[in-house]
Amino acid sequence: MRNNDDDKSYSSNDRSNKNDEFNEVNDSFYDGLNNLLPDDEKISPREVNDNKSSDDQYSSEFDNDNPETEDDYSIDDSDDYQEEEESNEEAKSHQPHRLRPHHKARHVVRNIFRGIFLLFLLIFTLGIGLFAYYAKSAPQVTQAQLQSGGSSTLYTSDGKLLLTLGQEKRNYVKYNEIPQQMKDAVVLIEDKRFYNEPFGIDPIRIGGSIISNIRGHDISAGGSSITQQLIKLSAFSTSVSDRTLKRKAQEAWIAIHVSREYSKQQILEYYINKVYMNYNIYGIGTAARYYYGKKLDQLDLSQTALLAGMPNAPTFYNPYITPARAKYRRDLVLQAMLKNGKITQAQYSRAITENIQHGLTYKHDTQSKLRKIDDPYIKEVVDEVREKGFDPYNDNLKITVNINQKAQDELYQLANSGKVPFTNKKMQAAATVVDPNNGHVIAILGGRHLPNVALGLDRAVQTGRSTGSSIKPVLDYAPAIQYKHWPTSQILYDTPYTYAGTHIQLNDWDNRYYGAMTMRYALEQSRNVPAVRTLEDIGIKRAAKFAKQVGVNVEPSQGLSVAIGANASTLQMAGAYSAFATLGMYHKPQFVSRIQTATGEIHNYDTPGTRIMDKSTAYMITDMLKGVITHGSGLKAKDGDLIEAGKTGTVKYSNAELKAHPSYNGTPKDSWFIGYTRSYVMSVWTGYDTLAQGKITGSGQNSAMLLYKSMMDYLMKDKVNMDWTMPDSVVTRNFNTGRELFQKGHAPAAPKKKKNINRIPRRIIRRYQENPNTTFDSNNSNRVVIIERRPNNQNQNSNQTQQNNQNNQGNKNSNNTNSNTENNQPNNSNDQNQQQTNDNTE
Repeated sequence: MRNNDDDKSYSSNDRSNKNDEFNEVNDSFYDGLNNLLPDDEKISPREVNDNKSSDDQYSSEFDNDNPETEDDYSIDDSDDYQEEEESNEEAKSHQPHRLRPHHKARHVVRNIFRGIFLLFLLIFTLGIGLFAYYAKSAPQVTQAQLQSGGSSTLYTSDGKLLLTLGQEKRNYVKYNEIPQQMKDAVVLIEDKRFYNEPFGIDPIRIGGSIISNIRGHDISAGGSSITQQLIKLSAFSTSVSDRTLKRKAQEAWIAIHVSREYSKQQILEYYINKVYMNYNIYGIGTAARYYYGKKLDQLDLSQTALLAGMPNAPTFYNPYITPARAKYRRDLVLQAMLKNGKITQAQYSRAITENIQHGLTYKHDTQSKLRKIDDPYIKEVVDEVREKGFDPYNDNLKITVNINQKAQDELYQLANSGKVPFTNKKMQAAATVVDPNNGHVIAILGGRHLPNVALGLDRAVQTGRSTGSSIKPVLDYAPAIQYKHWPTSQILYDTPYTYAGTHIQLNDWDNRYYGAMTMRYALEQSRNVPAVRTLEDIGIKRAAKFAKQVGVNVEPSQGLSVAIGANASTLQMAGAYSAFATLGMYHKPQFVSRIQTATGEIHNYDTPGTRIMDKSTAYMITDMLKGVITHGSGLKAKDGDLIEAGKTGTVKYSNAELKAHPSYNGTPKDSWFIGYTRSYVMSVWTGYDTLAQGKITGSGQNSAMLLYKSMMDYLMKDKVNMDWTMPDSVVTRNFNTGRELFQKGHAPAAPKKKKNINRIPRRIIRRYQENPNTTFDSNNSNRVVIIERRPNNQNQNSNQTQQNNQNNQGNKNSNNTNSNTENNQPNNSNDQNQQQTNDNTE
C-alpha cells in the first residue's frame, strides 16, 4: 500500500500532467484561431484565462462526483492554489479592475430597494408628524353646524343681519323620510364604500386620488368621502385656494371624530340636507319641490337619479339650461345603481329613456319682498365672493356687505312707484350709487318691475350699451389736462370733421357747428366734434390706458368714435367719476368689505385707494362739470343750491335702426346721467331692452336726470353740502369769457395790476356831478358833505350870472377854474385830487 505522502505526490504529479496537456491543447486552439484573425484582433490565451475567476478555472477542471478528489484539492493543493492566485493577482495588477456583472447588478438592485424603503419610511414618519401637527389645530364641529345649511350669512356694515342665502327655502327631511332609492343613489355616486368606512375616510379612494393628483401636479384635491364632504361643507371653505394639505389633514381628523360620534344614518341625513342644489336652494328635499314640485317619495327613478347626481356640480348639471349635461350625470347614477344591484334591468331601461326635462316646473314664486328689492345687489355680492375664491353657498361664510338698506329701498321705490316719470312701463332703468371715499356700492338698481327670479338680470352691470357723451370727461378731457396740461380755456374747434381714412362726417345732435370755443364751453354744451379732436390730439392708446385705470375698458381698435360713446356699465361709470369726486383717488367699486371663514379667518377688502390723476386734473374737470348742471346740458338734474357736478349722455340710433323704425328719428336710444357730490356718486342709464319695446319720448327723455336728482336729494339731506377745495396746483385767470383754470406752471403771466388812483366810488361821483355843492369827507370817501363854496372875487359876477341863467353849458366856455371843476367830472386824477384838497381846505 501507498502511504499518504505517495498519494499526495501522485496526486500532484497527475494534476500537473493534466494541466500541461490542457495548456498544450488550449494553446493549439488559440494558435489555430489566431491564424484566422487579423493581427490587430489576435487573442492571447493568458488574457482569456485572466478574465476568468480562479473559482471557475478549478471548478471546471475538477468538477466530479469523487469526494476524495475534492478533499485532496481543498487540502493538499492549497500551496499550488495560493501560487496560482498570486500569479493571477500579479496579472490583474497590469489590467483594469473588472466586477462580475451579475454581482454588480445584484448590488445595485439591493441598494435601490433599500433606498426606496428608507424613503417611504421617512415619508411615512414625516406624514404622521405633519398630520398630527395639522390635526391639533382643527376646528370643533357641532351638531348644529352639521345640520345647518352650508350657506353664508350677509351682514350690513353696522353688523346687522341682512339675510342668509337659501335659508328661507330650505325643507329639512329626516332620515326615515328619505326613500331608500335616494339613499342608494347618493351613496353609489358619491362614496360607494360609505357604509364600510369605520373612520369616515376611504383609504382606497385617497390612494387613487394621490396618484391622479401627482400626475396632475396637484396634491390638494380629491379623495373625499361623504363624511369628509359633510365636514367640508360644515367647517371649511370650498375655495380652490383653501384646498391645502393642512385642510385635508384637518378634514380627515374631524371625519374620524364625527364617525365615532354619529351613526352612518345621521351623517347621510345631514349630507342630503346640506348640499347646494343651485338657484339658492339647499338640500335634495328642497330641490325636489323646486325642480318638480314634489316630495322626495313622489319622484320617479329618473328624477331621483338626477337630483342625486347634481350636488357634484349643480350649475353644470342644470336640467333647465344644460339638459345634455344633466342627462349624462343622471345616466351615470343609473348605471351605478344597476351595476350594484339596486335596480333591475327593466327599471334601468325605463328610467334611462325618460326625457331629462320630464316633470320640471318653470314657475317659482319664492322671493320675499326684501329679497326682490335686494336681488340685484345680492347677485353682485355672490359674484364678487366667488371672484375672491370662495363659495358663498357652501363655505359657511360671514360676509359684510356695503349696502345701505334705506338707500336701496328708496332707489327701488323711485324707479317703480311713479315718483320719477318714464315713457311707459316697458322703459327700463339701471343705476349705481357709490361712496367715492371708499368705493362702497351702497345701492344698485337692476331694473324696473323686476320679476320673481332669484339672481336675475342686473342691468346695472351690463357693459353692452354705449355711454354716449358721459364718457367725454373720462376718455377725452381728463387725459388732455393730465398729459397735455390744457387749461379750461383751451381753444377747440367745432367745425366740419371727417374721420380719417373714411368718408364719414361727424355730426352733433343738432347738426350744427359753432366754430372756435373753449374746452369748458365744449364740455358744458356736450359738443361732439371738439371731443373727437381732443382724443385725436391725445392719442387713443394713451387715453385708453388712462380710462382703464378708472375701470373703463376701451379698445384702441374701436377708433376715434369712442370719444363720444364707449361701452360701459353704470357700475363702471360710477367708479370712474368717483376719481373726480375725490380729486384723483380711485377706489374700485365693491359690494363686499369683509369675509370671515368658518374657521375664523378674516379677510378685509377696504383699501386706501390709488391715485390715478393729479389733484389739479380732477378739480378742473369737476369745475367744468359744475357748469353742465348750472347752465349746460344737465339743467334738469340741478337740485337747488346743492354743490354738485355731472355729465349727460345721449345715444342716437344708427341708420340701420332708423330704417327699421323710422318713427324713432329724433328720439334718443339711450339716456345717461352721472352726477356727484363730495359724498356720493350716482350713475343712471335709461332706455329699452329691445328696439321693439318702444322709444323714449316726452318726460322719459329726462328720466335719467330726474332719477338722479330725486335720489341725490334723499342721500344728501343728512350730509354737509361741501364744495371742493381748489388745490395749490391750480391757478385762476380772468378773461372776457370768465374765470378759467390752469395747472400751476402752465398758466400765462398774470396781468400787471393797475394802480387804483381814483378810489372814489362811482355812485359818489355821480352824486357829485348832479350837485355841485358837494364834496367828500377826507376820513370817509363814502360820506357826502354839503358845503358853501366861496367864489373868487374876480369871477364872482360871472358865477352869479351862470347861476341866474341856470345854464350849465356856459361853463364849458368859461375860464373860471372853479366853475369847470364844479360842473364837469375831473378829467384826470391830478385835477380830482387837487379839487378834493381845495374842498377839504375850505
